Amino acid sequence: MALWSTLCLPKPWAHHPIFIQIFLSIVSRYFIVYKPFNVLSQFTSSEGKPTLKDFFSVPADVYPVGRLDFDSEGLLLLTNDKQLNHRLLDPKFAHEREYWVQVDGQINEAALQRLRSGVTINIDGKPYTTRRCQVELFGSEPRVPVRNPPIRFRAHIPTSWIKMILQEGKNRQVRKMTAGSGFPTLRLIRYRIGRVSLDSLQPGGMKEITNFPL
Repeated sequence: MALWSTLCLPKPWAHHPIFIQIFLSIVSRYFIVYKPFNVLSQFTSSEGKPTLKDFFSVPADVYPVGRLDFDSEGLLLLTNDKQLNHRLLDPKFAHEREYWVQVDGQINEAALQRLRSGVTINIDGKPYTTRRCQVELFGSEPRVPVRNPPIRFRAHIPTSWIKMILQEGKNRQVRKMTAGSGFPTLRLIRYRIGRVSLDSLQPGGMKEITNFPL
C-alpha cells in the first residue's frame, strides 16, 4: 500500500496525482547506487565526463551525499534529507566506511599493521596521520563485478585484495594510505556506509530504501 494512502484524507484525495506530487516533494527519499568507475559523483559536468545523470533517474531535489572519486566505484547515497547529509559529512558524527581495495603487489603483515596504526599522508599541503582503522587481507579474491575497463594486467606481479574500515573520509585517503605503505591502489570499491551495503547491486544499479541507518 502506498504511504500516502495511509494518511487521514478523503479517499479521492489520497490518490489524486497533484496530492501525490506534493507529498513526494516533502517526504525524504533515499536511493543507494553503485557508481561505476570513471563517472563523476555529480549530475552535471563542464568537462564532458560521464556523470550520475547518465545512469540514474531521480527527483530533481535529490543529490549525492559526499562523493566518490572519478576513478573509484561503489556505494553512493542520493537523498533530499538535509539532516542526514549533515550527519554523514560532519566529522563529529563518526560512522564506518568499508572499502574493498585491490593493491599492487603481495601485501605483507607489516604493511597491514601500518595501515591499521595510522599512515602520515598529505592533506591540503599539510601532513596528516590517519586514525586507527580495521584492515584485513581477503583470503581469496572477493566476488566483485568485472571493471570496464579492466585494471592493467602484469603476469609476473601479483595483486592483493584488502578490506579497510575507516571512520573518516579525507580526500583520496585510502589511495594515499596504501601508497604510503608501499602498495599502490589499483582498484577501489566502497562497499558499505554505516549499516547499508552494496549487497548485490551491480555498476549502474540503483535501489530506493525507506531510511538510511548509520
